[in-house]
Amino acid sequence: MDISLFQKPQINLSRSTLFRMNLVSSCALLAIFQSSLHDNFHSLAVALAACLGAVGAELVFNIKDRFYSIRDGSAVCSALVLTLLLPNGLNPLYAFLGMIFAIAVLKYSFGGLGSNWINPAAGAALFIKSAWPAAFESSLVNGPFMRLAASVRGGLRDPLGSPLNLLAINGWQEHPLALTLGGFMNNTIFAVLPSRLPQGYLSLFAQTGQGIIADRGLLFLLLGTILLGASQVFRFYLPLIFLFFYSLFVWIFGALSFGGALAGGDILFGLFSGGIPAIAFILITDPATGPKSAGGFLVYAFITALLAFLFRYPAMDPYGGITAVLAGNALVPLIRRIENFLYYDRRNIPPPAGDFRRQP
Repeated sequence: MDISLFQKPQINLSRSTLFRMNLVSSCALLAIFQSSLHDNFHSLAVALAACLGAVGAELVFNIKDRFYSIRDGSAVCSALVLTLLLPNGLNPLYAFLGMIFAIAVLKYSFGGLGSNWINPAAGAALFIKSAWPAAFESSLVNGPFMRLAASVRGGLRDPLGSPLNLLAINGWQEHPLALTLGGFMNNTIFAVLPSRLPQGYLSLFAQTGQGIIADRGLLFLLLGTILLGASQVFRFYLPLIFLFFYSLFVWIFGALSFGGALAGGDILFGLFSGGIPAIAFILITDPATGPKSAGGFLVYAFITALLAFLFRYPAMDPYGGITAVLAGNALVPLIRRIENFLYYDRRNIPPPAGDFRRQP
């Protein structure tokens, strides 16, 4: 009998855990650094507090080997991913406490690395948002996406269903550099083409107001995701499946929430806001909290993309995609039971150790 079936975590990747964690951490650090350039490095302070909380919690709660999860980079990686999901103006103390909760409750109460059913970073973000809602909301209330959501809930509509038009009505101004670059590209590259570069989108890559750090560091985050894909730390099709379903929902139904018609949703706005790149390339591809088969992931990605759309558009929670990932994680045990039936029971192969059924 192959003993590898009973080893945790059940991850089939061509790269080591240390390599993957370091690469994801580097990707997150790029976005955090971009965000910190426009908030007097407060984003870095939030990241540092989260890292201190993660390392400290590992030393306390990792009874078997207090330094293993520190050496493999998983603790720091979770802390930096959590930082991406937090407002840049949040008190660093909340990030510190959030990571203690993530390590103690979401990770080690389920057996440690590879045994947790929920993503620790996303779970910690929801914990902070639920435990200190006033502090969380006050760090975002003046941000463009929160003002947009409040305006739409108040009855503001646009005939074209354009969130960028509504942002402009709310007083959102394009970044000067984005305006200059957009004008230059329209006068040079796009001058010979029958189309023009739409205004507003480039400013999404250089946000300076209140928002989650993943949005404020979008440009560097996208550069980091290119490194993740090129380094083969996850199967390349995983984020693409999620983004396909999510974009489809936004295109068909997205404009309805802003006063538009069917099949008029702004896909680019949906993709480049709300932390969607971090969700698609980091949270969704987490091998420890997702299904193990391509079919299982297809179901998981569809459900998560649908929930991300519903939370972000009809419910008007600009960062509802993070909650959608947690809801998707909650369904993974059921998906894995189906996977066990299809890929283990029917082939008389014992299920992996740490699975959700009693071992024979």
